[in-house]
Amino acid sequence: MRALTRGGRAFTAAVVTAATAVLLGAAGLAAAGGGGPARAAGGAVVLDEGELDLTPRPVDGKLELQIDDRSGGTTVVREPSGVVLHAVQSSLQFTLDPVAMALGTTNLDTWQLNGWEAENIFAPEPGWNGSAAGGDTEVTLSGYEGPGDFGMAAYTREMDSMDAPAIPYLGSVASVQRAFTLPGDEERLLPVWQFTKEGVYRLTFTVTSGGSTDTETLAVVVGDDVDPNDVLPGDGSTPTPSTPPTSSAPTSTAPSTSATPTAPAPHVIDNGHLDLAARPVDGSLQFQIKEGTAQDHEWFEPGKVVLHVKPAARRKITEGYEFLGSVGDPVWWLPIQQVDGLLWPGWSTDQFKSSEIDGRVAFRLDAVQGPGGLSIFTEGSVGSVTMHAHSGDGLPDGFDLSVPTHRHTVWAFAAEGVYRTTFTVSATLADGRRVSDTETVAWVVGDDVDPSTVTPGEGDEPTASPTVTPSGSESPTPTATTTATTAPSPSPSASGSASATAPGSGSFGTGGTSSTGGDGTSTHGGLASTGAQAAVIAGIAAAALLAGGGAVFFVRRRRTAQ
Repeated sequence: MRALTRGGRAFTAAVVTAATAVLLGAAGLAAAGGGGPARAAGGAVVLDEGELDLTPRPVDGKLELQIDDRSGGTTVVREPSGVVLHAVQSSLQFTLDPVAMALGTTNLDTWQLNGWEAENIFAPEPGWNGSAAGGDTEVTLSGYEGPGDFGMAAYTREMDSMDAPAIPYLGSVASVQRAFTLPGDEERLLPVWQFTKEGVYRLTFTVTSGGSTDTETLAVVVGDDVDPNDVLPGDGSTPTPSTPPTSSAPTSTAPSTSATPTAPAPHVIDNGHLDLAARPVDGSLQFQIKEGTAQDHEWFEPGKVVLHVKPAARRKITEGYEFLGSVGDPVWWLPIQQVDGLLWPGWSTDQFKSSEIDGRVAFRLDAVQGPGGLSIFTEGSVGSVTMHAHSGDGLPDGFDLSVPTHRHTVWAFAAEGVYRTTFTVSATLADGRRVSDTETVAWVVGDDVDPSTVTPGEGDEPTASPTVTPSGSESPTPTATTTATTAPSPSPSASGSASATAPGSGSFGTGGTSSTGGDGTSTHGGLASTGAQAAVIAGIAAAALLAGGGAVFFVRRRRTAQ
């Protein structure tokens, strides 16, 4: 056996045995019921992040497959029939070709636990512990049902650097064995768990050691299409207990003496491409939001929309990104690449012709009001960050774009909640007139607030003490681009609050803040080109100021269904 490491955790590549494999179809298999106490939907424990191990161990003289749950900091032993494992949406990531080949699945994006992006996302980390069984354990996928294919394989960055093939353990595809040997000295085997489609899976595992056998079914919810709290654990056969009727006060039918006008619901944008754009309107310039692509889009006033950064944007802060907070803390990250299910906000001046503008168009972030800070930046090909706006060290911050141009940046929010970002877009027209437009954009980060209930634009939330650009002087314009050395980006395949730091230290805080600025513009570096629409991703690898080494690797391998 060969010891390999992944993220500092050692695991052993076990010898895969197919001699005792049970030939099962990829779908429609009968799932045997678990041996633990079954629970109804709502009573099951949903595990959606942190370490857990499937552990065969003797209990009262009989082998049982249990789950050692360490997600809460201490180990809690659970029965698989009382657990729903949730492969969160942020576990959707690129599929390395060796993994796809080993499991006989697609090389398009799949949902993966312990996958290539595991160190960057908050997701379950399921392993296998063979050390409690008293000897080697045969693990068999004896039942399977789900909307797509499932498989487990070992593949690490070390194996990738050696161009070694992935090691399959078991899978639902007919060409893949359904059993492997879990060594008795293996304390944490950590294969990649792969699921090819969203939905509810039921994985039935049979473990055999020392002549004793146990069969358990684990329910897994993949993605966000299904609420894991509504899913029955185990094999799904446990009926939901009846709910006793509740009495309620009689409903009054008397007409209301006063009526409060109901404000129209905002237009919520929570997925896909949009541009914060400078647009020519009536011989002047207006700041508007374009939702959609160049071929199919709609224009909106910023004060009419609410932008929703969904929970799948939650990621871990990695080394080199300490300006966002402490390493390991959460940040809500909208990457420079398009990720299905997330907003992909860009910047645009391509509604103007170059002959209509004298010089460049300036974009300035004047103020941020919300529960945390905001950083807008791009990643350089030589391991640097070009910061365009960073609310943690005072505002305004800004950058400018040539005409016509279309660009994308990384957006990073420090905490969940409602944000208000005030931007001023300005330019000098060809006839010498100076034009500008200031608008406030409402954002909802995470799922603590229903975005449809949020007032767009400036809103009416109380404002905390602002961080203001020093008065009596115009904001400086650096002569050199501000950069910071970085590690590979936590960009997703596709995902709490960062530690607070004093203003000016380069880290944005997490307390309720409102960062505002004066009339000057502090330029933190102009944006480099990414191309337009579908050409954006291909252009990232070639643009020197847009994608770092880690990001280029991500783009090179990422494939999505068209």
